[in-house]
Amino acid sequence: MAVFSTQQPPLPDSDTTLPQGPTVYRCGTLKYVKLGLFTLFSWLLWGDFCFTLMETVTGTTTSTSILPIKLKALGASNLLMGVILTSLPGILNMTICPWVSFRSDRHRGRLGRRIPFILSTMPFLAISLILLGWSEDLVPLLQRWIPPLASVAPATIAIFLIAMFFVTFQFFNMFVNSVYWYLFNDVVPPQFLGRFFGLFRLVGYGAAAIYNYFIFRYAATNMREIFTGGALIYVFGVGLMCLFVKEGKYPPPPDKGNRGLLEGMKDFAKQSFSCRFYWYFYLMKAFAAMALASTMYMLFFNQEMGLSNDQIGKLAAYALLAGMLATYFTAVLVDRWHPLRISAYLAVFMAVTGLGSWVWIFVTLPGNVFFWVSLGTVLVSTFGMFLRDGCEIPTFMRLMPKSLYGQLSSANSIIRSIANIVAGVLCGASIDIVKRLCHGSDFAYRFIFIWPWFFNTIAAVFICIGYREWKRLGGDEHYRPPAPWTKDGFEEVHDRVPFVPAIPRYVMISMWLGVLGSAINVALVLIFMYFMAQHGLKGALAWYAMFFIPIKLLLTALSYWQLVWVRRDIAARNKALPTRYGIPHHGVLLVNAIQGLMFFPVFWYQTAKMIELNLGYELILFGVASLISTAMTIVGVQILRWIEREPAKAEPAAQAA
Repeated sequence: MAVFSTQQPPLPDSDTTLPQGPTVYRCGTLKYVKLGLFTLFSWLLWGDFCFTLMETVTGTTTSTSILPIKLKALGASNLLMGVILTSLPGILNMTICPWVSFRSDRHRGRLGRRIPFILSTMPFLAISLILLGWSEDLVPLLQRWIPPLASVAPATIAIFLIAMFFVTFQFFNMFVNSVYWYLFNDVVPPQFLGRFFGLFRLVGYGAAAIYNYFIFRYAATNMREIFTGGALIYVFGVGLMCLFVKEGKYPPPPDKGNRGLLEGMKDFAKQSFSCRFYWYFYLMKAFAAMALASTMYMLFFNQEMGLSNDQIGKLAAYALLAGMLATYFTAVLVDRWHPLRISAYLAVFMAVTGLGSWVWIFVTLPGNVFFWVSLGTVLVSTFGMFLRDGCEIPTFMRLMPKSLYGQLSSANSIIRSIANIVAGVLCGASIDIVKRLCHGSDFAYRFIFIWPWFFNTIAAVFICIGYREWKRLGGDEHYRPPAPWTKDGFEEVHDRVPFVPAIPRYVMISMWLGVLGSAINVALVLIFMYFMAQHGLKGALAWYAMFFIPIKLLLTALSYWQLVWVRRDIAARNKALPTRYGIPHHGVLLVNAIQGLMFFPVFWYQTAKMIELNLGYELILFGVASLISTAMTIVGVQILRWIEREPAKAEPAAQAA
């Protein structure tokens, strides 16, 4: 929305002053009828399709990135890969993004305040990307042109060129990423932001799926063609988007654009870092970013587990296609359940169950079996993963004041970039240490799950604290973004989004589904115990009879006990009496419970294959993992009950502190 001053009156969602004719939707000074809105969405989504293809080719936060493959083939260590692909971009992000965001918020030009930054860097970004793809081919030329380089190993020169061109590419790409996301907030009417980002993610996932299914298999052999194609697609697609999407007129910048650099830096620091509430989310994003530093090494984990590049690419493509379907439904739920609530709930469940991959340290399945187990697991968890991804941008849009949204986003980028710089070094170094302990074997990548779990847990702590503070600041109905730099200390919200509160009936259904899932698990294990006996797996059979069944029944009883207490709190709430804990929202609880039930076909296939292969020891390990997962899910629900407790109302001065 292009209305930023807190002193201006709110704009209506639609222009109702016309007695006849089409409805007119507004975003600042921009006005759209339905056809104009359709045209706007079409060009923005087309630009996103091309931009995502380019970003996927060079991405380092996915498990199907090309650059780690090339660097590993050239002999680069994990530490060096982390520095090049994570730490160096973090330094650029920390320095360039804040400056570009600050200048963009205050820029007033013929083409607007966002598009000029995209267009002006486009040629340099494309050239850098093309040279990056041809880095290895440039080595013989450089050795002929610069005689001293003839004595340097070609792999060393190639690694240096990749690092240099990647940093150059990232430099110009930072200009785009600094303003690209703000453009949507400036041109899309606020009542359509949720639906737009749903479509936005659909298109992005579709572009990534095309890359993973059709292109990634050629990553090791056709890097030059892939990178050159990505650059040309970007210039063509994003260039057309910039030509046909028009920005509106903006009110004068807060400082009227006449303050010096030092004064501007002081304003930036005071406005961006003086509010404790925003720090919770800066830190949450920072630790979540640190968790992502391990993502590019997941490629090597999958290879260690016996998957080919073709299978890895298809695994990612199927997940993205399923994500497109999930996004169709999650787009509406993000607004109705509130993106902060969804993010907090899913962060809690990720923290309490994130160690589940420990079994792969001890278990090795045939490559084809592991592929189908992985595919089933990914498809089952897709809805929750893409629901979480769909909340990332809307959460900040709902929490941050619109007047300085770009600036506060860049402040968040500074903190996140510092985290990326540190994580790139530490993650790569830690993997190299583990690899030395494993005598140079790629078995070290099986320990990769520890890194994201540790930092996601810290991120969950900060988002839970932030969630509690958000409730004290008014929550769903009365939240106003703190703005200590203003007279009142808050910025009014003119386009408040309707929400769906916790519905007791659905809360209880989700709790009952959890209990039912535990009971079904016991029943299935009893069936599998019969087949264990048929295959002579006496050790596994005895363990399940003596330990698994009794402990699982105890955990099922604890789930029911928790259900009873939630029901008592609901009854107390209905009678306006104090509750023991808060009542968790039904949304993510239902998603989590349904996903648990949907996992049973994967569980059946996995267990049947292990029995067929006479893997008795592995059966016991997966049984232990199942018990731990059930216990930690109970802990997760208890944490959600705690963060949903009604808070004491904070004093105005404390709220803005």
